Amino acid sequence: RPMTEPAVWAVVPAAGIGRRMGSSIPKQYLQLQGRMVIDHALERLLLHPSVDGLYLALGSDDGWWADSEFSTNPDLVRVDGGRERCHSVCNALSRLAHRARPTDWVLVHDAARPGVRRADIDRLIDRLDGHAVGGLLGMPVRDTMKRSDPEGRVLQTVERDHLWHAYTPQMFRFGVLFDALQGALDANLLVTDEASAVEWAGQQPLMVEGHADNLKITRPEDLRLAAYYLEQQAAEGR
Repeated sequence: RPMTEPAVWAVVPAAGIGRRMGSSIPKQYLQLQGRMVIDHALERLLLHPSVDGLYLALGSDDGWWADSEFSTNPDLVRVDGGRERCHSVCNALSRLAHRARPTDWVLVHDAARPGVRRADIDRLIDRLDGHAVGGLLGMPVRDTMKRSDPEGRVLQTVERDHLWHAYTPQMFRFGVLFDALQGALDANLLVTDEASAVEWAGQQPLMVEGHADNLKITRPEDLRLAAYYLEQQAAEGR
């Protein structure tokens, strides 16, 4: 790529243990079509022609990563994960800082999203070309949305116009994301996704519509649905 063009890096936080799965194995290491969930997710990024390198944040006591198809991949750098997702991403960006320029792009993707389509990654990269901040894949909300109190009683119906489900990858300029995440952490704000940190810093990420089969595995039944989606993608030649 020409030196004037920004590089594209990928960051995958994978230090989480997935409390909702009810499994002794972290969800990213569960089997899906004979491979680990994380291998599906990593393949979509590592083999993407625009991605220059991938930083993977893992727990220090991770006993499963050695069995990954990509554990010895030369384009993958392992970094120490943190207590929360935001700490893991920040650790990865700290390691990346000596290679990345402020205007380079960083794609942050969930290890438990095995079905992101290359076409969606392409659309994200294309739509953000020249954008000063960045954006994220998502889907407009189609269901009626309700807000309840802690006991489950409905307080209000939330207007769904312009409401989105936020997915990953989330793609931001390296400098914008690193500054926003460090600022949020300094303010003791534990953001649950990268866009939240960027919004907190006063910037406006762009929503880019993707496909609903970019499923995040959080419950055991999600594995069956993910397998179905992967079969459909293979049949379509995605």
